[in-house]
Amino acid sequence: MILDEIVADKKKRLAEHKTRIPEEEMKALATACGRESISFYNAMAGEGLSIIGEFKKASPSHGRMASKIELTDRIDQYNASVDAISCLTEEDYFLGSVDYFKQIRAISELPMIRKDFIIDPYQIFEAKVIGADCILLIAAILTDRELQLFYELAYALGMDALVEVHDEEEMKRAVGLDAQIIGVNNRNLKDFSIDLHTTKRLAALKPEGTLLVSESGVMGDEDVAFLKGVGVDALLIGTVFMEAPDPEALARRWKAL
Repeated sequence: MILDEIVADKKKRLAEHKTRIPEEEMKALATACGRESISFYNAMAGEGLSIIGEFKKASPSHGRMASKIELTDRIDQYNASVDAISCLTEEDYFLGSVDYFKQIRAISELPMIRKDFIIDPYQIFEAKVIGADCILLIAAILTDRELQLFYELAYALGMDALVEVHDEEEMKRAVGLDAQIIGVNNRNLKDFSIDLHTTKRLAALKPEGTLLVSESGVMGDEDVAFLKGVGVDALLIGTVFMEAPDPEALARRWKAL
């Protein structure tokens, strides 16, 4: 399964990163970081549908993005229209980088989530250092113990954590964690198929007060209307925004539906 390959390669990347900045040094940098995080939760908890605009260069299911605007122009449009920004930092399959995250952080005051395959506390310390307000924790690649430890570490450093789930079992794990923000990935990780009804099914298990984010598969007005009707608090939108010539207009239209 592609997820296993990504995690295996991530372990190799982590070993390289730790030779450049050892874990104890990264931990010290995170602990000493004076930046106060912007509440990702609050950005999603307002009235109406919230939108997280994503920056990514590629994905395993789609290939390279046919982006029509440069990073700075894109973030200017996001700043004017979305509620938060997601930035991929996974290097091999999404062609992301910490450098992209830093570039965006320097020109945006929106809350930002570091979207990566987090399997080690090192990545959480690094997220704090580069200015992340939230991290992604993927239930499918973490044990219950890891999920709890990483979740608690994020909040101890002043960040939020979005716990991503794909099915009922993972949703129950996230609920058992008392996760404040749960993201439902509509993509089947085995065959890459998309089913927005995944969000509809899992929304029924969401506790009151927990924010629900629907991820993957939004292609047009009908998808937005369907997910809004399901009762999600936010949509995380990547490919369509990355390939749209005017993501600001698209975000404004979808928030107004």
